[in-house]
Amino acid sequence: MMISWFEKHNKLSWIITLIIVVMIFYISSIEFEPSVPGGGISIYPTLYHIVAFFFLALFLSISMVRGKNTGLFFLVIILSVTYGISDELHQFFVPGRNTSISDVFLDSVGIVFAIISYFIYIEYRKRIKTLS
Repeated sequence: MMISWFEKHNKLSWIITLIIVVMIFYISSIEFEPSVPGGGISIYPTLYHIVAFFFLALFLSISMVRGKNTGLFFLVIILSVTYGISDELHQFFVPGRNTSISDVFLDSVGIVFAIISYFIYIEYRKRIKTLS
């Protein structure tokens, strides 16, 4: 499976993790014109936060846990949420951007979903091995 391949090629997993971090920072640095009141709500920013931080937490988990030390999941959560908070603080200084606790919540949803998904994958793989 693809996750096993990334676990074996740990350096590539770390590189992808760093690319994701840089991409999140870059996207957060893009300036926007102030929004018009009543301009409507878009689903895209919500999806962006969940998906971007899902992949950040997933690749950080693969890089650190490598299918073995599930005790490191707590550290992955702390690092990922801290990066989400720092990303929101960074946006405070970008014209046209705002800082929002709801964005940190959406980031956390993606992070938790990634951790749960990877943990389930690890447990499933262990059970398959014991049945073989």
